[in-house]
Amino acid sequence: MALSSPLMIGAVPVYGTLILAPMAGYSDVPFRSICREFGSAMSYTPCLSDDAIIHAGQPGARHAEFLAEERPVAVQLLAKDESHLLAAAHQIMRRRPDLIDLNAGCPARRVSGRGRGAALLLEPERLGGLVSALVRSVPVPVTVKIRLGWDDASRNHVEVARILEQAGVAAIAVHGRTRDQGYSGHADWAAIAEVRAAIRIPVIANGDVRTVKDIEAITAATGCQAVMIGRGAIGNPWIFQRRDATTVLPEERTGVMSRHLAHMIAFYGERLGVMRFRKHAVRYVQGLVDAAILRRRLVIPETDAEMVRAIEAVAQARIGQPGA
Repeated sequence: MALSSPLMIGAVPVYGTLILAPMAGYSDVPFRSICREFGSAMSYTPCLSDDAIIHAGQPGARHAEFLAEERPVAVQLLAKDESHLLAAAHQIMRRRPDLIDLNAGCPARRVSGRGRGAALLLEPERLGGLVSALVRSVPVPVTVKIRLGWDDASRNHVEVARILEQAGVAAIAVHGRTRDQGYSGHADWAAIAEVRAAIRIPVIANGDVRTVKDIEAITAATGCQAVMIGRGAIGNPWIFQRRDATTVLPEERTGVMSRHLAHMIAFYGERLGVMRFRKHAVRYVQGLVDAAILRRRLVIPETDAEMVRAIEAVAQARIGQPGA
């Protein structure tokens, strides 16, 4: 759904209310391009380590790439040290992104256990200092993605949001879980509403959005102008058209799967493209009769031709009961 007037993130207009979340291993150029085509209002790269950017030979640096048609684009960074953060941001600015996003919400142990991601929520003032330095150093708006806190005993989402606003952040995305929850339990949309009420800058709501009804419910519960969709979009770019995957006919699914596969091969090469497409492919068959059998076929292919044949089998399937 387009906005009658754009959501402004700093000076950057965003024409739409639904946004694909940055997801390591998923939100690469091929998948982002398809989601933008279906209506995602902007693109976020997956989170990129400051060290991976500074030492550009590392594999992760390629995930900073984006296409012109994806704009506006935010490059998301992981950092804990000001000098490394600024060095990485300056390198990224050579690619001319529209925004820089600092990840203060990743719950993965390999990230938060090293002082990055959600670990920054344990030191709000330090996080504010990092953001303030970043805002002063780059010519584009800075945004931050957070969680509700480290655990239930240390929820500090409102405090963190206020500190970030004072530091000059242009918008905040809030995932309605703590770091300790990971992706278990339920997202607390009421807590996101608390952030929305506490600050004046835009707040983007995130967590447990898998259906069109979820979009409507999280918008009503939080009052946020935009909704960020992560896992609910995997294998379901139609959600950005406000269509549930369970209503999409098999032949339409296979058409998108084929295009997605072609994008993956063009971006990664045949072998790696097919391998990385598998985890998307198994999600495209949700809600189909014999989905489990189709998934087993879709994780086997190693070549383009093999995957094409597996996709052709999906076209013969029928829509089944929700949750299949």
